[in-house]
Amino acid sequence: MPMNSRLIVLILFFGFLPLACMAQTPSFKQGFDAAEYEDLLRINFMIGKDTSLNNFTMGRQHTYRFRHRSRELGLKNLFEIWLRDDNTAVLSIRGTVPHASSWLENFYSAMVPASGTIKISPDTVFNYKLSEDPKAAVHAGWAVGLAHMAPFMTAELSGLITSGKVSNLIVVGHSQGGALAFLASSYLYYLSADKKLPSKINIKTYCSAAPKPGNLYYAYDFDHIMRNGMAFTVVNAADWVPESPATEQTFGDINPVNPFYNAHTLLGKQKWPANWYLNSVYKKLKKSPNKSMRRYEKYFGHKIFTLVHENLPGLQEPDYAGTFNYMRAGIPIVLMPDSAYYKKYPNDQSNVFIHHMLEPYLHLLKKDYGN
Repeated sequence: MPMNSRLIVLILFFGFLPLACMAQTPSFKQGFDAAEYEDLLRINFMIGKDTSLNNFTMGRQHTYRFRHRSRELGLKNLFEIWLRDDNTAVLSIRGTVPHASSWLENFYSAMVPASGTIKISPDTVFNYKLSEDPKAAVHAGWAVGLAHMAPFMTAELSGLITSGKVSNLIVVGHSQGGALAFLASSYLYYLSADKKLPSKINIKTYCSAAPKPGNLYYAYDFDHIMRNGMAFTVVNAADWVPESPATEQTFGDINPVNPFYNAHTLLGKQKWPANWYLNSVYKKLKKSPNKSMRRYEKYFGHKIFTLVHENLPGLQEPDYAGTFNYMRAGIPIVLMPDSAYYKKYPNDQSNVFIHHMLEPYLHLLKKDYGN
């Protein structure tokens, strides 16, 4: 081979070698990644613990480096930001901690509109957009949690985006942190879409052991904006936390073209006595869930707010959405227990969180997805 030809081959070989290496490096991508979820879950369970500041690294596919920890905000909420080696930031949100105010956030489960304002103090108003659907509603307590954290999250992420260090974001949380991960993902998505961040950011979300975050229309909107394999709700089928909060569907929670929405008009067109009988049945069916929903709003809205207000005296009680129709959101990743699992983690009423913590989730992840 002539010298010039050899030189060209060498240039091409060494020129394409870095590209080949880059192509083999795992990167921010669509779809559920069990190894990625394990890394993120371990990071989330370390939240608030010593990370030796910037010297701490971990991960199987990637290297994650601790960047920032917030102070405790609102009802004992806290988040951390980690940086990954592929231009990705990880927003890790802490779950419930053993403190009464943290549990109040969970119990404050009346719903508020998914877009609106929350008055944190006489001088501080949090304007938020979590859905474009006016029928969408979310859990009041977690909306209050987001209201206290969001300005600090946004400031940290905006700095990283502006510096060019971050163009992708993964949001992760477990339990209450998973519920807050839903709302934070929606909030940051709409900030990005409405050009209120320095530049567009790609978002992927892992909501682990998360309760239901809002009503059906919020779930529809979340699954739409996070479509194409970018948001997952990971549940241990033996874990009770993803079953909560309690839910009640009224005829007002359904789409207006549903025949049940305006059934009394259709029933009124029937001949007597069929119309009289069917209308009386319809009214009874309609009355019961409406009464139940109002009761939920009374006890898990107004009454719980009085306790929340003792912890956050500046907070103004928000207007409630008049719905309690909680639904799950995100692509479900179901970790299914088997007999070997129950031998290791037997049902135990004295330990209601036996199926909820890190170890059982990792056990089932290994069973279902291998190493």
